[in-house]
Amino acid sequence: MREAAKNVFVASRLPKRAGVSGWVATLAPRAPRPALSEAVSVDVAIIGGGFAGLSAAHRLSRLDSTVRVAVLEAGIISEGPAGANSGFIIDLPHEVSSDDFSGESEGKFRDSVLLQRSAIAFATELAAENGWGKELFDPCGRYSIAMSTEGDKHLEAYSLQLGKMGEAHRLLKGQEIEAVTGSGVFTSALFSPGTIIIQPAAYVRGVADCLKEPVRLFERTPALSFERSGDSWLVKTPKGSVLAGKIILANNGHAESFGFFRGRLLHVFTYASLTEEFDPARLGGERKWAATPALPMGTTVRRINTGGGDRILVRSRYSYNPGIEISDAAIRSAGRLHDSKFARRFPGLAGVDMQYRWGGAMALTRNHVPAFGEIERGVFAACGCNGLGASNSTAAGMAAAERVLGHDSELGRVYSRLAAPVLLPPQPLTTIGAKIHLAYREWQAGTE
Repeated sequence: MREAAKNVFVASRLPKRAGVSGWVATLAPRAPRPALSEAVSVDVAIIGGGFAGLSAAHRLSRLDSTVRVAVLEAGIISEGPAGANSGFIIDLPHEVSSDDFSGESEGKFRDSVLLQRSAIAFATELAAENGWGKELFDPCGRYSIAMSTEGDKHLEAYSLQLGKMGEAHRLLKGQEIEAVTGSGVFTSALFSPGTIIIQPAAYVRGVADCLKEPVRLFERTPALSFERSGDSWLVKTPKGSVLAGKIILANNGHAESFGFFRGRLLHVFTYASLTEEFDPARLGGERKWAATPALPMGTTVRRINTGGGDRILVRSRYSYNPGIEISDAAIRSAGRLHDSKFARRFPGLAGVDMQYRWGGAMALTRNHVPAFGEIERGVFAACGCNGLGASNSTAAGMAAAERVLGHDSELGRVYSRLAAPVLLPPQPLTTIGAKIHLAYREWQAGTE
């Protein structure tokens, strides 16, 4: 509960894992960094060790190699929402909203591209420095894929808008996309070459493991509260504490757990399933590709190859969960939908079962802006990913780090132009409206 008069902010809840991510399960177990067990003093404390928090830590150290940083991760790196991500660091918006492409929408498009390409540049630099292979970080681009007339029309319209912006892309017809996916059910696709495809759990582990002193990472160390202590902030954890000059909240929807952005964040979960390994000879096409849906809230599909064979990822279904947790029953229910979508898309893989199922939390705002900026003196938020965790959260973490150090950049100027998250309707209208809206958008996506 937030007590602003006393400058005390206490977590009302802690993050909970939503199933076992297949990305995590297919990696060797992680040996986590030690939990914080003493009192330490730093310049900046970062609450959250996902895309935003780890990117903020790196950006701080790049700008000032002497800055002392403590990153507090409630669980184990990669086992939170970042490791449940579908693994697209996208460089272009999924769609451009305005048919006539006014100056305002063009400006928003350019700003969005700048944010997302800043995230890609950051990730690309880390990949090059650390020699990450394509199994972790692959600049192979992505497909937006259709399997209906409505989807085809949407991709054609999007292609025209991208053309007006001078963005490289390519439209593929049915046989061309079948050569990629090995499935004849897809009717068209739009390929954009700038997206990076990652193994998200391996990626965030890699980003965490290349942090260097004086940046310290503490896993299994949830921040229970923080309070003003003179000119600094005292962050309390189960077995220790951090005295920090400044704080970056990089815990997405859980910023609300400390009392911030109340009534301004929509807590939405999306769900994924990953098949067991299958013989690659059973499915033609390329052995590695990644596709987002042609229509919003459709089905994301990825094919990945591992040492023992290939797997298919299916992501679909959205639910509104204001308590920021979901039940096993919700995961099973989404899994049944995934099974039908998988069977529809890959009839030649009959008998291949799903091995892992999980959910991932997102924090959305009504006006589609991040929950960002200095929210108390010396406390900076890099939250509200709006469903694009890998790209938006990375960019927000970088921009928050720059703001902490007073660094001016084009990225920071874009964030300074963004509006604040607007209030949601009062309850129960928000719950009713969110559930109806999600159900309608999924219905609208149809076969996609």
